[in-house]
Amino acid sequence: MNFEEIQKDLEKHLSHARYIHVLGVVSEAEKLALQYGADPEKARMAALVHDCAKELPLPDMQKLVHSRGWYPDDYVMNNGSLLHGPAGSALAAKKYGIQDSDILMAVYYHTTGRPGMAQLEKIIFLADYIEPSRHFPGVEEIRNEAYKNLDQGVLKGYESTISHLLSQHQYIYEMTFKGYNDMILSSAKRKSE
Repeated sequence: MNFEEIQKDLEKHLSHARYIHVLGVVSEAEKLALQYGADPEKARMAALVHDCAKELPLPDMQKLVHSRGWYPDDYVMNNGSLLHGPAGSALAAKKYGIQDSDILMAVYYHTTGRPGMAQLEKIIFLADYIEPSRHFPGVEEIRNEAYKNLDQGVLKGYESTISHLLSQHQYIYEMTFKGYNDMILSSAKRKSE
């Protein structure tokens, strides 16, 4: 399926609020891709499908992930907020015929991040965070940083997520900590060079 066909399908299957969010991520991802010399078409497609599984029931997400032979840990498998990334990656491949591994990885990790994220993964992670309908304390600072330095924007996104979860006394998924620590080490290494 092409971009327009997928967009029409998503408009039918997502809630109005989720669909508006997706369009915001598409717009932001394209701008970030152009800013940092990434492929804007890949960024648009990854952004378009990043939440395609977000509103599915948890058992449906679990089936999608298992259909790809993926077996995330129990915490992710039982948490739709985290599982929708891997499930979305599986759905994008199965339903929409997307086979580009860069796009599928960006969808898979758009919520948690991971160590060693590729440029497109960072763009989708950040675009999801800063799209225009997002309103939370500190979002403007993250938006500003996103267009100055991609890595620092991602780091600010991690910091915001971790701070929020800490303030709510919520579990912080280890991949998020690992991604954060990787960004810190990469930043320190670049400064020392």
